[in-house]
Amino acid sequence: MTFAHPLHTESAGLPAPTRTLLLHGDDPAEKRRELLDYFTQTFELYERLFDCLADERAWFTKAIRLRHPLIFYYGHTAAFFINKLIAARLIDERIDPRIEAMVAIGVDEMSWDDLDERHYDWPSVGALRHYRAKVRERVIHFIEQMPLTLPIDWQSPAWAILMGIEHERIHLETSSVLIRQLPLAWVRPQPHWPACPQARRDRTSVPANTLLAVAGGEVVLGKRDDTYGWDNEYGERRITLAPFQASRLLVSNAEFFAFVEAGGYTERRFWDDEGWGWREFADAAMPSFWVGDPGAPEALRLRLMTEEVNMPWDWPVEVNQLEAAAFCRWKSEVTGLPVQLPSEAEWMHLRQRIALDQPTWPRAPGNLNLEYWASSCPVDRFQQEAFCDLVGNVWQWTSTPIDGYEGFKVHPLYDDFSTPTFDGKHNLMKGGSWISTGNEAIAAARYAFRRHFFQHAGFRYLVSHHREARTINPYETDTLVAQYLDFHYGPSHFGVPNYSQTLATLAAELTPNHQRALDIGCAVGRTSFELARHFQHVDGVDYSARFIDVALAMTRQEGFRYAVPLEGDLVDYRQARLADHALGAEQAARIHFSQGDACNLKPKYDHYDLVLASNLIDRLREPARFLQEIGRRLRPGGILLLTSPYTWLEEYTPKANWLGGVRENGEALTTHQALQRLLAAEFEEVGTPSDVPFVIRETARKYQHTLAQLTVWRRRG
Repeated sequence: MTFAHPLHTESAGLPAPTRTLLLHGDDPAEKRRELLDYFTQTFELYERLFDCLADERAWFTKAIRLRHPLIFYYGHTAAFFINKLIAARLIDERIDPRIEAMVAIGVDEMSWDDLDERHYDWPSVGALRHYRAKVRERVIHFIEQMPLTLPIDWQSPAWAILMGIEHERIHLETSSVLIRQLPLAWVRPQPHWPACPQARRDRTSVPANTLLAVAGGEVVLGKRDDTYGWDNEYGERRITLAPFQASRLLVSNAEFFAFVEAGGYTERRFWDDEGWGWREFADAAMPSFWVGDPGAPEALRLRLMTEEVNMPWDWPVEVNQLEAAAFCRWKSEVTGLPVQLPSEAEWMHLRQRIALDQPTWPRAPGNLNLEYWASSCPVDRFQQEAFCDLVGNVWQWTSTPIDGYEGFKVHPLYDDFSTPTFDGKHNLMKGGSWISTGNEAIAAARYAFRRHFFQHAGFRYLVSHHREARTINPYETDTLVAQYLDFHYGPSHFGVPNYSQTLATLAAELTPNHQRALDIGCAVGRTSFELARHFQHVDGVDYSARFIDVALAMTRQEGFRYAVPLEGDLVDYRQARLADHALGAEQAARIHFSQGDACNLKPKYDHYDLVLASNLIDRLREPARFLQEIGRRLRPGGILLLTSPYTWLEEYTPKANWLGGVRENGEALTTHQALQRLLAAEFEEVGTPSDVPFVIRETARKYQHTLAQLTVWRRRG
């Protein structure tokens, strides 16, 4: 066989795809240089991917309905650095607030990501190139000047930079999938993204797959602290596996064609309910990246990132998890064996045959880390002991829905990276693909997608009796989310009325027009639902994706289960349901929940009759900025309703930004006095402040009883 130059050579034209950094070392200056190199090479590599776009429409047209167009992702990965450095209080100034708001939210398969293009006036490609250049300069300067001690840990300023780098490497891969889903006429091959030239075009020449015996044993899951990791990788889980058998090769296009030829896409018995629902909706008859008529297999072609080629029958098939599981059911029927996808633990048990891990291997042991080609390659090209492609080529679907290990903790800078996927609907992929780099290419990497989504992903199969639990809408045990659920939807305590209901009733009484309302800092949504009793349209916005995920579940009438602490390790289980509060589909239809930053709202949030900011201003980094900008969101005569206990803490707001609770020129300055000063130009105060009580339950015998001051402001006409 003859193979092209690997991508990491100079002849391929790309910057070296550097491996993720080791966190430890003896020389901070050398580590700083490594970090600078890692950042600049990642930034440049990502930009080189967009060389593959040959038509303006490729930038601004969605490749698939549930994702933004590529222009969004071109700006998103750069804005991520600025948004996270601001959130971490490591820098104070934005580069372009409009861009940084517009491209902030990138969890593009989630329902809270607003994908209605009518809301977006995308910047030009040139404007975003200019923006990216400014971000590059700002981040390089930050890396050069930031304090750095070794080893790097979660609290280090360098962690925020590594988070941005690894985030951009994720989007290097997901953007390549979107390019692959664009019309072929809109993209162009590039010499620095070479496809593998080796392929068997005759199905009969593809090596047959075989099953190999694998001894059982204990598997310990969880990441070490030697390289950057996402929060879901940390913690520990121990699983004892019984012996099983595993396919020597990944399933090739040729092997999968036998399933297609046997009517696999038309026989209901091979699919579970979710899979058959997807197959019917998509009208799928073969893998998505196959082109042609499966009835004429010799004429089939395969869509790569920027070109179509005659079918490489010995490359791994690329399918979603539902298709992979259907193949396994068919294979089980044909063989009489319990054929299934590997669990995460079973895959890790196989992975142990490769002793080294990125970044310490001398050369990638598979088609991985961009060290070979910009495409898949034959399934028998890379052998590890008796198996092939234990890592690389394509991601390998598992039967395991992602959740956290024992000891899982959310990283405060990216609280919505993992937890929205802990819903039983996202399955893990393992092993990485040809374009998986950095953290994606380490053994502990844990990435999950909804089962109907496509990545550069295929599978191998096992003969195993192991069963993974699939939990739908598990009990929410995150302390903060559960506490807010109980605060919003739980029982009242000590005769204090429900706070959300009280505020919504007051807001309706104080607001003359009941067309549009903004509930900023909406948390898990009860106040938005109560406002929807009175207002025709309500926008509920919160910075936390975890809160928005709960609010969206409530709009779907699903209810939400959660655990509340009793004492010590003892908990009680409850369920929040709209119907329990005489709320339902009528109110839900009037609400749009989305994730957003109160200090950097998108332009579309405007023309409101009411803006309610409940217990928000003393939790903002820049409360004055929020108050100075919120006026333009209201119509003349519109009402701004503020409540807050004025609990100013440096944990949330730098002391220099506190509105009140300080001495100014030796005199006491209250928050209400500061509000009068800040809002005087645009607002007139309505009435006098009043106190609204609320109670938050902590345990069965511990409660917070608080008074929030309510002030009402009318925008001048």
